[in-house]
Amino acid sequence: MKTALSLALAAGIAFAGPALAQISDDVVKIGVLNDRSGLYADLGGEGSVIAARMALEDFGGRVLGKPVTIITADHQNKPDIGSTIARQWIDVDRVDAIVDVPHSATALGVLSVTREKNRMLLLSGPALTEFTGKQCAPTTIHWTYDSYSMANGTVRALIKQGGDSWFFLTGDNAGSHSQERDGMAFVEKAGGKVVGAVRHPLNTQDFSSFLLQAQASKAKVIGLANAGGDTVNSIKQAAEFGIVQAGQRLAGLLIFITDVHSIGLKDAQGLVFTESFYWDMDDKTRAWSRRFMERHGGRAPTAAQAGVYGSVLHYLKAVEKAGTDESLAVSKAMKEIPVNDMFSNNFKIREDGRVVRDMHLFEVKSPSESKGPWDYYKLLATIPGDEAYRPMAEGGCPLVK
Repeated sequence: MKTALSLALAAGIAFAGPALAQISDDVVKIGVLNDRSGLYADLGGEGSVIAARMALEDFGGRVLGKPVTIITADHQNKPDIGSTIARQWIDVDRVDAIVDVPHSATALGVLSVTREKNRMLLLSGPALTEFTGKQCAPTTIHWTYDSYSMANGTVRALIKQGGDSWFFLTGDNAGSHSQERDGMAFVEKAGGKVVGAVRHPLNTQDFSSFLLQAQASKAKVIGLANAGGDTVNSIKQAAEFGIVQAGQRLAGLLIFITDVHSIGLKDAQGLVFTESFYWDMDDKTRAWSRRFMERHGGRAPTAAQAGVYGSVLHYLKAVEKAGTDESLAVSKAMKEIPVNDMFSNNFKIREDGRVVRDMHLFEVKSPSESKGPWDYYKLLATIPGDEAYRPMAEGGCPLVK
């Protein structure tokens, strides 16, 4: 009986061991999927890969004693290409988590694959609110910002300053449509009026006809519901038309520091927008950003890139807590652990996958106000996360009870 009991205990211990620390294929694989060559390459691209590698290094390079590898690919802002890469990564390369994925339409395509295959999807780049609404999934986390939180801060601030009539210049894609929809809703909620809107093709080079419509509308504020290279070109060409000088204001609904850098302070000064991260916020953001800049040719990190760092770091913490890289277990652990990194202070992840972080209202400095390279923003206000994001009960996420 003693021998049988000893064998049973030994078998139980042998069985319990892998269950407590089980890593598929003895390696954790993370795929950074984004635009590497197009209009969103500056806001994500290689910078997001650098951020992911920094997170891995800061975590220690291994999790549960197993190696962690990071692979990358360019989805070219095309949903079919993004979905194909995601399926190849999961079925053949055995990727455990896909990260970043700017361009909301492409991210939706990738989400259909990660939902089917039960893999983690950590979204930093896209802004579409449906990721925590009707399209929410048990293994999807929306990390850095969304169109609701950015429109919330920017629209309310400008209406308080008298900007009570708006015209929207909108990219013709899912993420920009989300920005427009949320922006219009906040204008009307605050007592303002939407006098018109126009949609432009993705990655267009000529905004003249669209800007002329915005100018002719006489709206006090032109809301830019686009991103990346489209935002840069629309602001540059607005300056050529003298739109701001004539009295209309520009409001960015998705602005990145790389956009401001490309535009230049002369043309971007006075632009008001809401953002989740700025490299010069405090000692922690400055220290991390200097490390990033040393690896990325002196370029300051965007919020999307900072979000990739935070999401990868938190993912690895959750794998360690869960004792496995199985996605449902990891997702559960991610929602149980407070989010802490260089720009997150005990933030929470809701049941719908939304990271509830503080958002910040910024204004772009004038050339005379800037004291050095990348010194572009002045802080106007901080919006607590519980006020910044759409209430979970209003999103329609089927996971929410």
